[in-house]
Amino acid sequence: MKEHFDEQSWDFPKASPFFDVLREHKDVLPDEIPAELPQDKGIQHEIDLVPGTKYCVTRQWPLPPDQVKAIDDFFGSRRQAGQVRESKSPHSAPTFCVKKPQGGWRIVHAYNKLNDATIPAQTPIPRKDLIIDLMARSTIYSALDLRDGFYQILMRERDITLTAMRGAPIALGARF
Repeated sequence: MKEHFDEQSWDFPKASPFFDVLREHKDVLPDEIPAELPQDKGIQHEIDLVPGTKYCVTRQWPLPPDQVKAIDDFFGSRRQAGQVRESKSPHSAPTFCVKKPQGGWRIVHAYNKLNDATIPAQTPIPRKDLIIDLMARSTIYSALDLRDGFYQILMRERDITLTAMRGAPIALGARF
């Protein structure tokens, strides 16, 4: 994963008319994930469960050795950054990997049971066809890949246990 980002240095966008703006705000687009939690600006993600929900648990399934290594490395670096911590939560989601098109692994947590037990947000995600229609007359487009964005969102303290996930099976079933 790191190799992919190393290839995309600040030399990459020099031809862009937005290069000066990008350089001015480079602190917003760091080369490395910050080694600490983001500053609390009063906004935290909240998970409200359907009344009567007890536990959201899915057992971890066996994984091939290369995925186990990727998951162990991932959790090791996130633990060091203070973005995950070991947990004794009664909730648990399995972790697995999906191959990235450019190489490496994308770490995925199967929160299906938690999602099913969550009260839907009252602010719906805009429909894809409406977004495309709104963009039809645009002349400038941009995309932003939030690297490991899930781990950079502050959670309401009481909801942190809901997001417990299992590390690779070789890690003795450690929960984070």
